[in-house]
Amino acid sequence: MSALRVLVVEDDPVAADAHAQYVDRVPGFTAVAVARSRAEAVRALDEHPGIDLILLDLYLPDGHGLALLRSLRAAGHGADVFAVTSARDLTVIREGISLGVVQHVLKPFTFRTLSDRLRQYAEFRTAAAERGEAGSQDEVDRALAALRAAPSAPTALPKGLSAPTLRKVTEALRAAGEEGLTAGAAGERIGVNRITARRYLEHLVTTGGADRRPRYGHVGRPEFCYVWRLRH
Repeated sequence: MSALRVLVVEDDPVAADAHAQYVDRVPGFTAVAVARSRAEAVRALDEHPGIDLILLDLYLPDGHGLALLRSLRAAGHGADVFAVTSARDLTVIREGISLGVVQHVLKPFTFRTLSDRLRQYAEFRTAAAERGEAGSQDEVDRALAALRAAPSAPTALPKGLSAPTLRKVTEALRAAGEEGLTAGAAGERIGVNRITARRYLEHLVTTGGADRRPRYGHVGRPEFCYVWRLRH
């Protein structure tokens, strides 16, 4: 099977680049375009026919992502959709499902989180292509369960870490770009001490979201700088 073609729709340029890089790291997927608005997404779909999957941010500068999806469905676009968002409103999630959203991936997320869901999606597509037709209700149930199953690897945060603080650290690190942040600088930006910030930064390094680099130029031991991993 040829690589599944993915359109990344995300208004934050740093996050958009990171998500496209994540997609390209997963075997069997390729990010063919990045759109940073509803209008750009419509143009990208016209310029790149045959998109299989859209990674769709729900909060775009020129309209809600679900409004975009609704208009795409009305125009006959049948690409599957992963909603990539910080939205936790179950009403929004329910509406997304009705419009063909097959996965909701909550921000911030690691490469591992997205890659697990992309692999599940690829397995579902492969099974559908090979079998063509389900022979029983059990086969239908198994196929849908595989698509929506929780990842086999645990995704819970280590003890003592919280999702809201991880989100703040991730946003600060993304905003810092290639210059990165030390643990002390990250702590100052989000209002925690250096040791706490370092625990979150090291978690991002462990899960593949950040790189750790020594920073020289001062007397004594080098200070570590953490950089959001944009290129892999």
